[in-house]
Amino acid sequence: MKSVVLTGKRNFEIKDVNEPVSQNGNVLVDVKKAGICGSDIHYWEAGGPVGLVMGHEYCGVVTDAGDRSDLKVGDRVTALPISPCGHCPACLKGNPQFCPETWTYATGLSLTNPGAFAPKMSIRSNMVLKVPDTISDDEVAMVEPTAVGLHAVHLANIEVGCKVLVVGGGIIGLVSAMFAKMEGASYVALTETNPNRGQRATSTGVADAWFDAKNEDTISKLLEVSNGGFDVVLDCCGNTPAVTSALQAVRPGGKVILVGVSLDTITFPSIMAVMKEITVQGAIAYTKEEFQTCIDLMANKQIDMKRFVDDVVSLDRVQESFERLTSGTDSAVKILVDPNI
Repeated sequence: MKSVVLTGKRNFEIKDVNEPVSQNGNVLVDVKKAGICGSDIHYWEAGGPVGLVMGHEYCGVVTDAGDRSDLKVGDRVTALPISPCGHCPACLKGNPQFCPETWTYATGLSLTNPGAFAPKMSIRSNMVLKVPDTISDDEVAMVEPTAVGLHAVHLANIEVGCKVLVVGGGIIGLVSAMFAKMEGASYVALTETNPNRGQRATSTGVADAWFDAKNEDTISKLLEVSNGGFDVVLDCCGNTPAVTSALQAVRPGGKVILVGVSLDTITFPSIMAVMKEITVQGAIAYTKEEFQTCIDLMANKQIDMKRFVDDVVSLDRVQESFERLTSGTDSAVKILVDPNI
């Protein structure tokens, strides 16, 4: 079957790969839609592992239910892409994102489990979640990144009246801002280097204002509008300037949540965290409950994720879509892949 395969730095090729077969009780699906994620972009820019078939945000239709007696052929599903062991202390406490094996065989993030940039997939059965007909295929493909934002906001413990800053206006930043509003934040600001993305944050209503991260006066403006600093800052970039700005903009005693991921070492002025007694906390992935919560929110029309979808492309256009998402000038934050067009 035709699949998108990573072949080197910033390069994909369309190649024929073997179709998945039923084994170990896995669920087989036909892929309907798949999202391009920031994590995918990291792998693409690094150029490895060579041979990777990405795609860990997706909607599929069951063709073989495997060992799941509660599923049948034709059911629409999505799944957590992680591969937790199920028996370590983290798994037993309901935190599979901490499991040492969680990312080892992750779907679309490892060579052993090809992802959804292909027409068909094999999925670990206990990670599969059925989705209701009230959610479109596009929305189902958005469940995974939505759950990332929800988890970050849960960790932030945002209270009614909090002032929140989101650093970065990609999809995770927009979703995090959306949930911060839903948690009761009275003011949500967002910083971005790309003005088109910054304007997207305010036009969709998830942020009250956006500020140019490249402007040398931005930090002083942020401190002014927040009356001395934000209660919570969510960094959704993961690079040195972003984390530094988060530490500068948070109030004394405030909290910084590190949501963005960098494959490289970054540096930041730790004295700011010390002098202001800031709580700095990392956020990775989500719990299964948060994943299901996002499905429920979509099903009940309590959140609208379709407003963030910019384009739906064929497998042949995945390369250009990655280039578009990393251009620094395009307003696009989420591009979906349809392997059937």
